[in-house]
Amino acid sequence: MNTRTAGSGRHSTPNDPHDTPPKRKPRRGRTFLKVVAFSIAGLVAVVGVTLAVTSITNAVATSAEAEEIEPYGQKVDVDGKKMNVVVSGQGEQTIVLLPGFGTASPALDFGPLTEKLGANYRTVVVEPFGYGLSDQTDRPRTSANIVSEVHDALGQLGIHRYTLMGHSIAGIYGLEYANAYPDEVSAFVGIDSSVPTQRGMDDELPIGAMQAMKSLGLMRVLTDLGGDPYAGTPFTEDAKKQMKILSMQNSLSATYVDETEHFSQNFHDAQRLAFRRDLPVLLFVQDDNTDVKGWMTLHEEQAASVDRGEVMPLPGEHYLHHTLSAEIAQGTQRFLSESR
Repeated sequence: MNTRTAGSGRHSTPNDPHDTPPKRKPRRGRTFLKVVAFSIAGLVAVVGVTLAVTSITNAVATSAEAEEIEPYGQKVDVDGKKMNVVVSGQGEQTIVLLPGFGTASPALDFGPLTEKLGANYRTVVVEPFGYGLSDQTDRPRTSANIVSEVHDALGQLGIHRYTLMGHSIAGIYGLEYANAYPDEVSAFVGIDSSVPTQRGMDDELPIGAMQAMKSLGLMRVLTDLGGDPYAGTPFTEDAKKQMKILSMQNSLSATYVDETEHFSQNFHDAQRLAFRRDLPVLLFVQDDNTDVKGWMTLHEEQAASVDRGEVMPLPGEHYLHHTLSAEIAQGTQRFLSESR
């Protein structure tokens, strides 16, 4: 006779397979998600620590480098601040040089060119506010303000007649300058200079992201990884070091950012301007610029707008004066001599 367990509808035997609880299938999906979550958390922690290190390193390096800056030139009073100016060379005629946007140290950057020009001309490199060793400023970076400040600096030095030579965006400021002070500017020489109608100047720059990269020290890291930007140029190692230090000091400052925010308006305002017909204009232009459509044509049209205008194509990068200073100096001397 079989014995039944109370409440049971079946036999109970020690080896009855029905008494063994069913095995759960492993929750592989949940396990995978936990692994991913821990991995992400670990990655975030590593990134956080890395950025903390680069931020601190950058802050310490920037502070230390400020003590390594070697002074040059002379300071003049402009709008209650100090503007740095470097005067050199020999000659009765004066050439005033204005830098391209964001140039770390205009005086050092133009060094190879002022050395070549110095045998025949007095050269004056003006470092606008926010550039080189000049003070920062909270005055809006409109073309009119920048031009008036440069003019005041030259007035402090007693310089009232000169050829204006400008690189890159100084083509816009130079156009404003030549119209504001026509009795002082005897000629304009552009070094791959900007033209009011060139395309792309309405594009917004990711300034916020760039500032974050700088404060986090990533810009310094990228700069170090990028190699020598002045390879193949005549700059000394000391000059390279100083330009790097000043770049880290001045780039993305409030003055720098304000100038970028005025790009579009400054270019737009310049479209109403033209060089006066009797002003000699010489334009050295990069001969294979593929970044700006019609780059050479734009300069040819600008040169054609005056009685004596000339375009001189050169095979080089945007900073033509870094590697072709001799050609620029020779071309300038010939042009100015013929223009007299």
